[in-house]
This record gives sequence, C-alpha cells and structure tokens, in this order.
Amino acid sequence: MHLHHQLGFAIALFIAALPLPEQTLAPIRNHCAISLNERGDQFSLQIGDPDCPDGHHCSSFGNESLSRFTGFNLADLDNEGARFTATLTAEAGAFSCTGTVHDRKLSGDSLFTPDSAFVDRMAKLGFTGFDSEKLQAYTFLDVTSDFARSLQQANIRGITIDNLIALRIFKIDAAYAQSFPAMGYDQPDADKLIALKIQGVNADEVKQIRALGFQPSLDELIQIRIFKITPDFVQRMQNRGFKNLTIAKLVQIRIFKLAE
Repeated sequence: MHLHHQLGFAIALFIAALPLPEQTLAPIRNHCAISLNERGDQFSLQIGDPDCPDGHHCSSFGNESLSRFTGFNLADLDNEGARFTATLTAEAGAFSCTGTVHDRKLSGDSLFTPDSAFVDRMAKLGFTGFDSEKLQAYTFLDVTSDFARSLQQANIRGITIDNLIALRIFKIDAAYAQSFPAMGYDQPDADKLIALKIQGVNADEVKQIRALGFQPSLDELIQIRIFKITPDFVQRMQNRGFKNLTIAKLVQIRIFKLAE
C-alpha cells in the first residue's frame, strides 16, 4: 500500500472512531392556552391542538409546578385583550407561552428551548437518549441533575430517564429510599420504590403491621395497602375466629369478601 493510501486509510479510521455528537435537540413550537383549574386557584396549561380531539396531539398540565411561571399571574386573566408572555425556566430548558387574554384564558403560541448543558451534565451521570419532548416534561416537573445524583448516591438501582419523571412526580427522595434498608429490607430499585410510594407505604405502617407478628415482604407491603389490610382489620378477623393468618390469607379474605 502506497504511503498516501496508508495515510488516507489511517485518517478514515481516526474519523470513524470519533464519538458521534448527540442529535441536535430542536426547539418545540406549538399552540398553548393558560386558564384557571377547576378550583380556580391555580393555572391549567394546555399545549397543542386547542380542540384536542380524542385526547391526542395535546398535553395538559395543572399542578403546582405552573406557579413557577414568571411574567404572568392569575390576576392577569382578568385583563381582557392584554398580551403577555408566561415563562417557565428550569435546568432542562425554558418554556414560554405568548398570547392574548380572552374570556379569562391566555391563548397563543408556545416555544420550548432545550438546554444542552443539562444534557451534558446528565450524560456524566450516565443518563443519555434525551429528546426535546422528554426535556420539556423535565422542565415542567423540575427534574434536575442534582435530583438524579441524589438518588444515585442513595444506591437506588434501575434509574432511567423515563422513571426519573415518576420518581419526581411522587416525590421519592433519598430519605424515602433509605427508609427501607433501615427497616431491614434490601434497597428497592427505582420501579419498586415508585410502586411503594404510589400505594403510600411508609415506615409507620410497617411498624404497625410488624407489631401484629407479621414480617411482610415489599410486595406484601404493597398488597396491604391495595387491599386495606389495616391493624384494625387484622384484629377483627382474629376476633371472628380466623386462625394462623398470613398476609396472603388476609388478602384472600378481602378478595372473596369473607369479612362481610
């Protein structure tokens, strides 16, 4: 092989070995509308088709995160015909809704701009594969790199860019995660923690059920909440003559309505 061919071949190999840059995260443009929620005390945000046919091509938000808007407040909905830009800025990106107030609703156009620095920080933690839609959800829920890092430092396995959203929604933090090893359980992974938190499993209830002589597994703790196996229910079943009760038997009593 001639020298210039060898050099060209070496350069080609070098270029092929370079890491490919992540796909450019494009801004998201859409329609938006901000109004009051049903209680009339917080913002409700809709992004997408104003008619939202069959629930497709639109997203609705109505939680405390919308209180983080700047440049617009609840009183501004009374300013008929006024034009405003409501802005929500987070580590994952910035969202704005610019429009005009009519019938106590701000309607107009939205723009979400992803933050590439956040993507870089998350990549250093091992989280990759973000798209603009995911980052927009992170922005509304205020999912931060510090939050992700704190869960990793709590030795929680199975954290993904998807279940980070659920972990944030259900306010699962390191203290909640570590409460289970403190009670003698193996550290639950991310999805198990979500299931436990959704059902409202907490240390106080675990202590109560253990005081009755049970040693429930993590899955049984979830069943206890689903089927409302309370200390009072256990004592009532014991008083009715049910012997050698286990969590599985108590669940069957609930399922087959034997307590009625």
